[in-house]
Amino acid sequence: MQIEKLLLEKRFSPEQISQVLIRQFLMINPCKFSHEAIYQYIYSQKDPVKRKLLIKCLRRRKKCRRRKLKRQEKRGSIRNMTSIHERSEIVNQRREVGHWEGDLIIGKNHGSAILTLVERALRYTMIVHLGSDMSAERVLEACKDRLGALPQELRRSLTYDRGKEMALHESLKLSMGVEVYFADPRAPWQRGTNENTNGLIRDFFPKGTDFCNIA
Repeated sequence: MQIEKLLLEKRFSPEQISQVLIRQFLMINPCKFSHEAIYQYIYSQKDPVKRKLLIKCLRRRKKCRRRKLKRQEKRGSIRNMTSIHERSEIVNQRREVGHWEGDLIIGKNHGSAILTLVERALRYTMIVHLGSDMSAERVLEACKDRLGALPQELRRSLTYDRGKEMALHESLKLSMGVEVYFADPRAPWQRGTNENTNGLIRDFFPKGTDFCNIA
């Protein structure tokens, strides 16, 4: 089955699988292929071995699902954000290199992190060790260091989530010409390439890893 193949072989998240199936079956009701429907398919498996195998491919790998409660955004607002919905169609279609997705992978007790930057078309990945310093200043420095080493045509834009570590995004644009776009709240599929890559990185650095101890 296509869902199982994308989970087991491609390590796609349900959000990514949903988008793949919707594009493949445009004439069918999209609700049938929503990420929620895919989660329900996985957790409704009657074969315990198969169910465990599919859950193991999920990013969170929870044994059971709990109903999500609506939460208020507590991370603070970022000034002058440019929405992902203003991003050029050429970026959305991956027809041009130089467009990146980024996020932090947080370590043990939220005390350390690494920064991941993934190019949307090439899937080329850069990992920056932050240690315990997850400040906006440190993340800006890391982005400048890694993206600044590339020619201008390979550092056109960066799509990020709304973490306050990207509060200095305007400095990145002014100093390097990198357009920074922000995904919608709680919409990880809008940065699907980065989310999938982070999931693969988690295979080597599982939750509970203290990145201060990683060189």
